[in-house]
Amino acid sequence: MLDRRSLLVSAAAAGSAMAVPASAQTLPAAAPVEPDRQAPGFYRYRVGDLMITAVNDGVARRPLDGFIRNAQIDDVHGALDAAFLPRDSLTIPFTTLVIDRGGKLTLIDTGNGDSGAPTSGLWMTNFRAAGFDPAAVETVVISHFHGDHINGLRLKDGTAVFPGAEVLVPEAEWAFWMDDARMAAAPDGMKGAFQNVRRVFGPIAGDVKRFKADSEVVPNVTAVAAYGHTPGHTAFAVAAGDGRLMVMSDTTNHPALFVRNPEWQAIFDMDGDMARETRKRLLDMVASEKMQVAFYHAPFPATGHIARDGDGFAFVPVAWSPII
Repeated sequence: MLDRRSLLVSAAAAGSAMAVPASAQTLPAAAPVEPDRQAPGFYRYRVGDLMITAVNDGVARRPLDGFIRNAQIDDVHGALDAAFLPRDSLTIPFTTLVIDRGGKLTLIDTGNGDSGAPTSGLWMTNFRAAGFDPAAVETVVISHFHGDHINGLRLKDGTAVFPGAEVLVPEAEWAFWMDDARMAAAPDGMKGAFQNVRRVFGPIAGDVKRFKADSEVVPNVTAVAAYGHTPGHTAFAVAAGDGRLMVMSDTTNHPALFVRNPEWQAIFDMDGDMARETRKRLLDMVASEKMQVAFYHAPFPATGHIARDGDGFAFVPVAWSPII
């Protein structure tokens, strides 16, 4: 027969056993975590009934000297200070978009492939982590021909990453970069860019489709002339139901600099004056119409809205949500 003391001891022991879930005895040990790695870089959101997935391709870090042609370095430092960014270099992200139209996948730009900075080249890992298969990509739409937008189409060894996809490019961009006379007359610093365009597109040149500005590129996606950054640089208006998104491409580089200061011209802008006017026009339009925007070089997930702010604009990022 149990006395009171024995009963209390037995009850305490039983309570301790119940406090540890049975599953704790059978769960496998957690895999080691790499301390310098983030979670996979993809983020989903809707535009009307379209599912948009932002896929990050890592970053590049660039010294600031000479990066902005028409701004004093003290003013650039001031803009970085206002954005709580370091002064020693600028971290430039790369973010492409996947548009899912009922299982039909369209990419807008492709990232760096295996030809970018050591801190880039994460696109395929993140794309697969988002549940996608490159073989399922139906169309690839290119905004312009700078390497960080096209090199994901073809690896250094010549492998086509999306061999079954239709590739669509701006007509004006193709006309410039595929012109042999322009390549021959280009300064030495630009010849590599011409050669890279031929490396990427040469094997499929006969199959690449060109589109004009203001045309519907694929259903729900219309090309918007955004020339200046390159001769055929293109933004894209995505519309479905009540949802509207302006894919700004490289209309700005990092928003902390070029949305705040739309007059500034990045070293990558081939026609700086035209790029500035394009930037101001599109930023004014999306601010007036309250369109959602997506940038290629904004901090991930690189989407939000544009608000007017003094003589410039402000980028207002979306609030992250676990629910799509």
